[in-house]
Formats: sequence, structure tokens, C-alpha cells
Amino acid sequence: MNFGHSRIRKPVNEPILTYLPGSKEKLELKDMLNELKDQVMEIPLVIGGEAVKTGNLKEVRIPHNHGHILAKYHLAGEKELLLAKEKALEAKGLWQSMPMDHRAAIFLKAAQLISGPYRALLNGATMLGQSKNVFQAEIDSACEIIDFLRFNVNYMQEIYSEQPESVVSEWNRLEYRPLEGFVLAITPFNFTAIGGNLPTAPAMMGNTVIWKPSNNAVYSNYIFMSILEEAGLPAGVINFVPSLGDDVEKVLLKDKDLAGVHFTGSSKVFSNIYRTIGQNVDIYKSFPRIVGETGGKDFVFAHPSADVDSLSVALVRGAFEYQGQKCSAASRAYIPISLFDEVYVRIKEMTDEITIGETEDFRNLVNAVIDKKAFDKITGYIEWAKEDPDSDIIIGGTYDDSKGYFIKPTVILTKNPKSKTMEEEIFGPVLTLYVYEDDMFDNVLALCDDTSPYGLTGAIFARDREIIERMSRVLYQSAGNFYINDKPTGAVVGQQPFGGGRKSGTNDKAGSKLNLLRWVNVRNIKENYTPPKSYKYGFMIEE
Repeated sequence: MNFGHSRIRKPVNEPILTYLPGSKEKLELKDMLNELKDQVMEIPLVIGGEAVKTGNLKEVRIPHNHGHILAKYHLAGEKELLLAKEKALEAKGLWQSMPMDHRAAIFLKAAQLISGPYRALLNGATMLGQSKNVFQAEIDSACEIIDFLRFNVNYMQEIYSEQPESVVSEWNRLEYRPLEGFVLAITPFNFTAIGGNLPTAPAMMGNTVIWKPSNNAVYSNYIFMSILEEAGLPAGVINFVPSLGDDVEKVLLKDKDLAGVHFTGSSKVFSNIYRTIGQNVDIYKSFPRIVGETGGKDFVFAHPSADVDSLSVALVRGAFEYQGQKCSAASRAYIPISLFDEVYVRIKEMTDEITIGETEDFRNLVNAVIDKKAFDKITGYIEWAKEDPDSDIIIGGTYDDSKGYFIKPTVILTKNPKSKTMEEEIFGPVLTLYVYEDDMFDNVLALCDDTSPYGLTGAIFARDREIIERMSRVLYQSAGNFYINDKPTGAVVGQQPFGGGRKSGTNDKAGSKLNLLRWVNVRNIKENYTPPKSYKYGFMIEE
């Protein structure tokens, strides 16, 4: 029983550790990387709090050393997905009735476990399994996932505290009920933090969840699942089921108890999910909540007044950090001809200095793309550019998959602002530049807005405030996360809630309470202390 009103500590963003030479965190992480590489982990499903082994084993290989097997994981089939649904529904009654304080304590404890004893473990798993350098792992599988847990708990408290007005004779109140049924969380490979946030955000609000992780992130995601269990997450609240998309569609997307989908991935897959739910809408108990963040063709647009050094660093970091495998990565840029020569020299200097290789060598900024399929897709765009008469590869353009899936940061210069590499999402370390005449600024600005079907992130560079205002106005719908004189990547929980519109998703802003509101079904209660005793109203009295 709860006879007090709890107050959760206001969160602050987790500090980013530096991993400087000789630092405690660097030594611990180096040891952890060696320890993880010396073993082959077996990863089961987790259904109803039990480890489930199907015998259908798949391998986790290090992308930058694909001959090295890190783990083997069990793949769920239709039978296991049905069991996961059954266990999620069984757990729902006790979980949704658990007081907020106790639900909050689980996720706050998980955040503290990651911040402390398991930081090196989760970062090491992300570095090896997803080929992230130490900084990219630290801001993801440590800081961002901790921030999601702590800030979302605080947002939950804020939501529950928002109540309607009442008059003296009645009491009005809102109950933020979980959705009726189960929530399906489908998570991507590129961010361990997104893998953790998509199942936990609905769970915090009292929902039970079936979590289908990306098969390229099972390693780190399973470790996060284990941390949740250590923090006290009851059995069946989140069910961890690596599986095939076709089986998920057949078993879960068409199930009458589907209450919602929390998704991050490709626009094509999300469109198919949306279509499947629409075609089956009559079978569901309620209209499923569909929350999705998908792709992007994110831009950097420079005005002639832009600062060249800031612009150039934004292009290199925005396009090539984590090998461009961010839905927010800079993929197309518009550069005025008056700045192009200086910009080219600066980005050429920086990319020439970048070393590429394994994540265990902390000197490498760029590592491997995630797998052979991604490697072939990205290099296909590079080969296309080599043959296209309107395109010139001015930086990079080489690659090698003999040991790892390595692609050198590549810059394409195009004469065609609607070329293939200006319009299509590549999801790799490839940046296409379009150089415009300074006096064509307004025309090209409008072109930037209507070139891509996406609307996720974008950045503008200018020093003239009137120009900044004009660019912001023209590009009003072009990006859900819009940056002024900064790269279009690196959104921080609580500071830049993340999501986009158009074909980039439903823009439900992960990292804010707007997202958590999608996972509740609100009930209004009116209690009348002195209800009327007669049906008659005063106006009925005869004059």
C-alpha cells in the first residue's frame, strides 16, 4: 500500500566518459573487450522470464573481423512467438496494477547498473557486435540508454500528475491506463539505446511487450535484457524474441490482442507494417497505436555567409561517424560555389587523416558497416556514381571486405540535384555534394525541401540572422530535428526529442513525454458528491 506521494529525483544527462590514456574507464573497457572476445556466448529467447532454446542457432560475428564469432543465438519460430504473446497477456494484470513507484524503481535501478558495474560490458558488446568506436558506444549504450530510462521515469511521473480541474461539488480525475493487449517493439541494429527504449517506454506505462530485436544487435540487446531482469523486471513484462519478420507478421501483427507497435527501422518495413494493420483493422480489439521512426535523407545546407571550418567539421562528423549508419546522418549537402574550394580542402584534409579499422584500436574513428548485405548495398551506390556522367567521386570511393566490411568515407560531387545519391537513403559513409551559384540560393533552397520524401533531420549554416530565419521558414516541414550551425546528428534525450515526419515516421519524439503518451489509454472519472434528486431544471418553473 502507498500512503504517500512519491517524488522522483529530477534527472540530468549522464556524463560522457572520456577514455583518455591511462583512465580507469579505458583500462576496464580494454579488459572487457578481451574477455568478450575470448568466449562464445549462447543467447536464448527470454519468454515469461524463462530462457527458451529453440535449437535454431544463428551466429553473431564481429563486423570488422567477420571471421570471429562472438555469440550464437536461438531464433524464435511461430510457436515461440505465440508463447511470448501468451506470457505477455498473463503478466499484464499484475504489472498494470503495480504502483508507479515500484515500476519506476526497476528502470532507475537498471540505469544505475549500466552507469556503474555494467557500463564496460554493454559498451564492449556494442563496440564488438555493432562495430562502434568507443565514443559512439559511450554516447549510445551508456549515456543515451541511461538517459532514456531516467528521463522516461520522470516523464511518467509528470503525465500521471496532470489532472483536470474540479468544482467544489465534484472530483474529476484522469487514469492513464495501459493499452488493452500487448505492444510489439521492433528495434534496429544501429543504436543499443533505441533497442532498449522501444520496449521499456511502453512497459513503464503498464504495458507488457514482445521485443523483436534486430538480428544484428542481439548481442548487446540480450545483455540489456539481462540487466532489466537483474533490476527486478517481473517475468513476462518484456519478452525477448529474436525472430524473422515474416513470422512476426504472420503471428503477431495479425493477432486480435495487438495493442500497439513501437518501431525503428526502414521506411519500407514500416510501410508494410502500417499496411498489414490497416488491412486487418477489423480483427483487433482496439485500433493499434502505430509509432514509427524510419529513414532519412538528411541534408546540410550552407549559405554563402557560413563559417567554413564549422561547416566542414559538421559534414565530416555528420556523414562519417558510425560509418553513416545513423538515420540522422548527413547524406546530401548544398554548398555555394563561393565556399566550395575552401570546404573541399578542409574535408579532404580531415578524411585523409581518418584511420579505419577495428574498434579495439581506439585510434580508429571509422569502423566497419554492419554486414555483407549493407556492404554490398553501399558499395553499389559508389559503383553507380563511378559510371554516372553527372557524378564525380572526389574523396574516397574504395572499400575492402576481406577481413571486415570496411568502406572509406566517400564524397560524391554531382551536377544533378535530383541524382540517385541525392534522393535515396544509402545508410553508409557516403556524402553527395551539390554546388550552386550564390545567386541561385532561393531556388536551390526550395529544391532541397522537395528533393527527398523524408523529413527527419537537417542542418543549415549561415551567420546572417535574416537568412537563418528565411531558411528555417522554407524548410519548415523538411526535418523533425532541425539544426542551426550544427551537424544533423547527436540528439540528446531531454534536450532534442527525436523523430521526423513525411516518410521518416510518425514523429512521436523519443526522449520526451510525447512518446510515453502514445502508450496510455486515458480514462476520465467524474465523481459527484451531491447528485441531483430530481430530473427537473429551474427553467421548467412556470412564470
